[in-house]
Amino acid sequence: MTDSTYNGWTNYETWNVALYIQNEYSLYQLARRCDSYLEFLNRYLPDLGSATPDGVEWDSVELDETELTEMIQDL
Repeated sequence: MTDSTYNGWTNYETWNVALYIQNEYSLYQLARRCDSYLEFLNRYLPDLGSATPDGVEWDSVELDETELTEMIQDL
């Protein structure tokens, strides 16, 4: 059986977004004010730019929103 995850996350895109939220202090502080990833996007997407510095769009259809919400709730 092979592991189809990326560093324990659903995929590269989800991992990349989670990485930036958890490791960029300003994003971390913003995310702590939210109850879900959707709320994070709705409140801060205009300020974030369209993508992470690695080019992953913050609102990409590839993102596992449930997994990102769980991460935000754990912050």
